[in-house]
Amino acid sequence: MHVTISAKHMDLTQPIRDYVERKMAKLPHFFNRLQEIRVIIERIPNGYHVEVVSDVEHHRDFVANSNDRDLYACIDLVTDRAVRQLHEWKERVRGARKHLRQGRRRG
Repeated sequence: MHVTISAKHMDLTQPIRDYVERKMAKLPHFFNRLQEIRVIIERIPNGYHVEVVSDVEHHRDFVANSNDRDLYACIDLVTDRAVRQLHEWKERVRGARKHLRQGRRRG
């Protein structure tokens, strides 16, 4: 899995890059079919905007957004949202497969 981090209207320092990489490393634990993760960090007038785009096999990209005054809190929020999206998709896929397997056994 490849993680791309970009910044708009600000400098991307090494501690921020390390923090984002550490947080994004958690995502494959929730759905292992991730191909790429793109993180866009943007400085806005009242704080920061962080967007995480998760490229998943056989599905459109999942996009999570967050706004906050504190950059690290914003990264935490967007990570939680991305985890929720991936976890819900995984459960949905597993549920569909389980339903199909149960249907075959009955018939």
